[in-house]
Amino acid sequence: MQVTILGNGSGGPFQGRNFTSQLVSIENEAYLVDCGEGTQHQLFRFKIRHDHVRQIFISHLHGDHVFGLMGLLTSFCLKKRTAPLTLYGMPGLRTLVETTSAVCGIHYPYQLDIHEVDAEQHALVFESPKLEVWSIPLVHRGPCSGWLFREKQRPRNIRPEKITEYTIPFPLIPGIKAGEDLILPDGRCISNAELTLDPPQPRTYAFCSDTKPSERVVEIVKGVDLLYHEATFTNEQAVEAELSAHSTAAQAATIARKAGVKRLLLGHFSGRYKDEAQHLAEAQAVFPNASIAEEGEVYRS
Repeated sequence: MQVTILGNGSGGPFQGRNFTSQLVSIENEAYLVDCGEGTQHQLFRFKIRHDHVRQIFISHLHGDHVFGLMGLLTSFCLKKRTAPLTLYGMPGLRTLVETTSAVCGIHYPYQLDIHEVDAEQHALVFESPKLEVWSIPLVHRGPCSGWLFREKQRPRNIRPEKITEYTIPFPLIPGIKAGEDLILPDGRCISNAELTLDPPQPRTYAFCSDTKPSERVVEIVKGVDLLYHEATFTNEQAVEAELSAHSTAAQAATIARKAGVKRLLLGHFSGRYKDEAQHLAEAQAVFPNASIAEEGEVYRS
């Protein structure tokens, strides 16, 4: 699973930062998470193929997370897209898209579905053969949901040399990969442990922006491989963070430590900061395996 950071800023395009957006990829599947203004520019800037995106997940309807969406949907129209597209987001997303489309005369040549999610519930919202996506209730100034990407368990890997050694018929291979033993024509039983190797452990990624520190988030993201958590402010602005329903870098790191995640990415930085050095220092004092979510960088869970 790979996460490409397209934007790590909040509020405005200050200090050279772009608005929140990310691309989550797993093999040949790709998912866009949030779509702040300028997302298209970032996709082209970093030469990221995105026509194969079939799902877009919008955390909430504040402008710095959604104002790039209509431009992207319109560009898909101009490019004669035919593949269906599904949007997941908070109540009001349908009104936003349908009203803007009507006022601007946008006619979609592709099927566009919109699913509005209950921000109070931790629930399965999307599933593919490889992946599940769950909502993460966040605490912000209105309905807001994070997204938990959880890879499904892959089948076991069959040892190629065992296929030759035991002349295993092709129709039996799916069952062996699913855990079955092999019964030979002479009645011998070859254990699955001899025939296969363990598959890779399923990978997990959690996206949490925007939110105050939340114990509910701690419970939901326990043990994930990679956690992105907003870190809008440093400790000096802790009061402002509380009033605006955001987090400091140290608070984000505390969530990561309590949840026992493997790695933390910090993002959604206020435009008042010229760089993120203080954010990183304060976070690493609490959770050493913390990093800045750098625009254009690819992170693997």
